[in-house]
Amino acid sequence: MNLRQLPVIPTIVVVAAAAIMVALGVWQLGRADEKAALIAEYSAIDAEQPATRISASSTSTWQIDLRFQQVSLDCSRIDGIRSAAGTSDRGAKGWAIIAKCTLSNLDPVEVKLGWARDPNPPEWIGGEITGVVDQNGRIVADPSLAGLQPLAKPDPGDLPNNHLAYAGQWFFFALTALVIYWFAIQSRLKARQEEEG
Repeated sequence: MNLRQLPVIPTIVVVAAAAIMVALGVWQLGRADEKAALIAEYSAIDAEQPATRISASSTSTWQIDLRFQQVSLDCSRIDGIRSAAGTSDRGAKGWAIIAKCTLSNLDPVEVKLGWARDPNPPEWIGGEITGVVDQNGRIVADPSLAGLQPLAKPDPGDLPNNHLAYAGQWFFFALTALVIYWFAIQSRLKARQEEEG
């Protein structure tokens, strides 16, 4: 097939689209490396380091800055307790009991008090809390509170790293677009040759 037979504008559009898809795939590969480095950084945090105190003077980004680190706070004001699906430190499925604590000048802090088989939240009047900040900015109490059993501790390995799969998808989309366009052009040229013949 002579390149001069290719329609100019459709070819430019398809090639440009494929190039964008490839660029997105390369970007996702970079993101995969960044996420792997971040997981390694979180995994290297010393579990024995002193707990950072969370108070009204803490920065508004502490839930991100202190992921997977030990923290402590005084939860003297509770704005509700709820339950959500949770896993105990022994791997049992059940309920995580979550209290919403309010500190002045900061957004409400959700604290996972512990694990239970019963979703009905126990009574808890609040108090001092120590625990680990999970990937969503919630504090997993350690030790557990309100007579509950311990929850599974936050694990950096649970952070999703799907960027490699996303990269593969973008490369596949680019290849598919080029192959479909190639067959479309071949079909068009064949039809034209039959008309001329």
